[in-house]
Amino acid sequence: MSEIVFAYPKFLLLLLILPLMIAWYVIKQQKANATIQVSSLKGFQISGKTYKYYLRHLLFIFRILVISLIIIVVARPQSTNKWEDITTEGIDIALAVDVSTSMLAEDFKPNRLESSKNVAIQFISGREDDRIGLVVFSGESFTQCPLTTDHAVLINLFKDVKSGIIEDGTAIGLGLANAINRLKDSKAISKVIILLTDGENNMGEIAPITAANLANTFGIRVYTIGVGTRGMAPYPFKTAFGTRYQNVEVNIDEDMLREIANITGGKYYRATNNQKLKEIYTEIDQLEKSKIDVKKFSKKQEEYFWFAFFAGLFIIFEIFIRNAVLRNIP
Repeated sequence: MSEIVFAYPKFLLLLLILPLMIAWYVIKQQKANATIQVSSLKGFQISGKTYKYYLRHLLFIFRILVISLIIIVVARPQSTNKWEDITTEGIDIALAVDVSTSMLAEDFKPNRLESSKNVAIQFISGREDDRIGLVVFSGESFTQCPLTTDHAVLINLFKDVKSGIIEDGTAIGLGLANAINRLKDSKAISKVIILLTDGENNMGEIAPITAANLANTFGIRVYTIGVGTRGMAPYPFKTAFGTRYQNVEVNIDEDMLREIANITGGKYYRATNNQKLKEIYTEIDQLEKSKIDVKKFSKKQEEYFWFAFFAGLFIIFEIFIRNAVLRNIP
């Protein structure tokens, strides 16, 4: 359960003036009794005290409540930030995505990269209990997002992925090695890499098969996905006259991708269109789960609203009683 804390707790010291105000009011009321000389009190003995006599004290009570609530509002009550250690069912997954310029080919709609991102984001959204990270590669590789259960952050970072953000090329081995580095220290029983590419390894210091053997050493399964239609695919070329399309041959090193999957105990898939890509992720989604420890974070929230609301309400009550009910009392 969340607790209430104050952003500016020193303002609560102002509450110490309330006892002084109450003492002052009591003394003032004791001295406020008017005196008059009369020959007899018989005429006043039958007259009792009306409700207005008691109601006038309610004005001071409202004033005390309003001042108290305003002091609390100024101190800014907030729900506490809270990290909660829990054990949940899930696996650790690293997505390794090719962002080379060839991923702009439009045999997928709108293109290979955007289609891969859309399907992967749907996959991420459906696995609430898993820690998932994102590695991108082209001629080089870097981690876009480390393993996290905060899938909202991961998805936002995934949406920012564009072709051309790093040197062009296809360093499959380097991308795989980077993803392995994200998972090698994981305590999860199941550690999985989903490697997606549309080409052949032509850059990087690490050979894909060497990286696959390294993954096997750390108990990481690699599911490889070759993205691209069979034969030719339309590719946009920038020219001085605008964007022109030209059919280019689709070259995917399926033998290498299949060997990576076999070495690590994973599986190779070929996606030739958007629907096939969705089906592949649906099948991968059936992976077994394992217990992992995660930390869930409760965000800070301002809690001053109701204090301010009741302060305003009591001000309205005071004005109404003073001007409507007790208007004849000077």
